[in-house]
Amino acid sequence: MLDRAIMFAARAHEGIVRKGSGQPYIFHPLEVLSLVSLMTLDDDILSAAVLHDTVEDTPATIEDIRAEFGDRIAFLVGAETEDKRGQVNKADTWEERKQETIDTIRNTTDIGSKMICLADKVSNLRSMHLGVLSEGDEFWNHFNQKDPLKHCWYFSELKDALSELKDEAVYKEFEFLIKSVFSKYLKEGEE
Repeated sequence: MLDRAIMFAARAHEGIVRKGSGQPYIFHPLEVLSLVSLMTLDDDILSAAVLHDTVEDTPATIEDIRAEFGDRIAFLVGAETEDKRGQVNKADTWEERKQETIDTIRNTTDIGSKMICLADKVSNLRSMHLGVLSEGDEFWNHFNQKDPLKHCWYFSELKDALSELKDEAVYKEFEFLIKSVFSKYLKEGEE
């Protein structure tokens, strides 16, 4: 099943590049898969990890995922899929969408959903860290939300929502990356 999920994700993301780096997008879901594999070897969770952005960022639908991989994987992918609100300006809905993600993670009891979210955010922060190192504050102009303080808020809130995983090495990297990327925005004692 995992091999099928990797192939499905590769086809779905074909030709798409990552914001900021220009790398083929498939590198991100594969990195998320790798990070999740440090926390579990559950095939459903691993398959959902590599598929986590297919519905949000490609023409694939939850129904496609369900038909190909079943209800559990469709649930996990759906939990990680942000409602981008169609044609509405993404910058205008950024904070609302991120709050929905925070609330979803805070309220879920599904550990697989939390693992995938954590791995996704670590992968994102790794890219952000490199971007900030190479471009400085200009890096934030690649995003719909250009205010690094808002990104700091988002990741800090997720850190709290994901604290159930605090003993995992991936969570420790998450904490480290938040401090590294947002050091000049964190208040004394938040580090």
